[in-house]
Amino acid sequence: IVQFNLTLMYLVLTKELSGSINNSRLLVTGVSRKDFDGFKKLFHRFLQVKGPSVDWPKIHRPPEDSIQPYDKIAARPLPDSLADSLNKLVVVKLNGGLGTSMGCKGPKSLISVRNENTFLDLTVQQIEHLNKKYNTDVPLVLMNSFNTDEDTKKILQKYTHHRVKIHTFNQSRYPRINKESLLPVATDIGMTGENADVWYPPGHGDIYASFYNSGLLDQLITEGKEYIFVSNIDNLGATVDLNILHHLVSQPNGKRCEFIMEVTDKTRADVKGGTLIQYDNKLRLLEIAQVPKAHVDEFKSVTKFKIFNTNNLWISLGAIKRLQEQNAMDMEIIVNPKTLDGGQNVIQLETAVGAAIKSFDNALGINVPRSRFLPVKTVSDLLLVMSNLYSLEAGSLTMSQKREFPTTPHVKLGSSFTKVQEYQTRFESIPDMLELDHLTVSGDVTFGKQVSLKGTVIIIANHGDRIDIPAGTILENKIVSGNLRILDH
Repeated sequence: IVQFNLTLMYLVLTKELSGSINNSRLLVTGVSRKDFDGFKKLFHRFLQVKGPSVDWPKIHRPPEDSIQPYDKIAARPLPDSLADSLNKLVVVKLNGGLGTSMGCKGPKSLISVRNENTFLDLTVQQIEHLNKKYNTDVPLVLMNSFNTDEDTKKILQKYTHHRVKIHTFNQSRYPRINKESLLPVATDIGMTGENADVWYPPGHGDIYASFYNSGLLDQLITEGKEYIFVSNIDNLGATVDLNILHHLVSQPNGKRCEFIMEVTDKTRADVKGGTLIQYDNKLRLLEIAQVPKAHVDEFKSVTKFKIFNTNNLWISLGAIKRLQEQNAMDMEIIVNPKTLDGGQNVIQLETAVGAAIKSFDNALGINVPRSRFLPVKTVSDLLLVMSNLYSLEAGSLTMSQKREFPTTPHVKLGSSFTKVQEYQTRFESIPDMLELDHLTVSGDVTFGKQVSLKGTVIIIANHGDRIDIPAGTILENKIVSGNLRILDH
């Protein structure tokens, strides 16, 4: 009976979606049909899989040699000419996200993060620097979503005279599903009016199918490219690493590594991050969503699971092509519940790019320095990368040599700072943070010019109060609370 119901549900969904596509007033392209077929496959798998996707007793720590320390990789001397290796590389940035969590409209990649440079500006500068220095042709590929594609393509015109070839392709567009009926919420394939929020980009695991379907994968292979370096565009630490690239291209043919995942040591701030495990004799990514409830605390343990996935990945183009054509790309489904503006509960089915690691031959983890994981997810992160903690050179941010400790301070800005525009009005200039360990700011607080923060600083303005930190103030291991107003006279 259960199998019959699943089959019936699948047929009903297929019929509903076919109607959406066939009856659309819009021109249906081949991409729409591929999206439709891809979603049907994902939905069919979703109906078949119930409960956690891992059997906890079968989880083992990865073998010693499956996660290499970065120092070991970096100890190998680089060849005199790196151009040959670089000419086999393509940089891919995941560019499907909007800046809404930071109060910005449009693609997140177009937010200014340092000296008026956006995430995209910095990425282009990094690759252009490589191409000029080594006389190479490393292209940049952006995986856009329907949310970011139009705005991104408009801005790309500004890079016409830069020494970087830029390509784009689009993620799939899948329908959100009613949580109760498991039927699509979309009434047709349109994106406006009632249909504005019923479609979604299905996570970065969609990169493999979309890259392949776009024709760009084959084009790059024809041009002699062998590997892609994939990362989130908001991770400012994800720059091309010549030691990892050399390790990849110098492997003997029979043992050529098809997938490298950069991992780094977990801190208490990273307890929810995915980790690498050994499962059924394969290296596998374990995400918190796959963990049975009884073992969630164990998963979050820093002692048992010591590393987490940075989502900096090096992947063989030929292997992607082979696995796509064999229909052998295996990724767990992430069920992401959402509530639409009208209050309707829906789910969206997603996959993660790193989850495919188990499908590739000779996959490897490399435990990299924390500096290769510098994501800007919040305005608190933005404050760090805009400060004098980091130096900017050729699009790359590095920790200032003037800071005595290599650790990044813990910064927590309150709800008055969640939007970039609000944040900018509260700082006349970014404070000196070279000696800062911890900063917490809550309530209506503003900072004057040339403020210096050292050690642990906590500033709390209670409801109805306001604190103005005067220009030139030095706060070292201080708690500031109450009401401090500076008025013009």
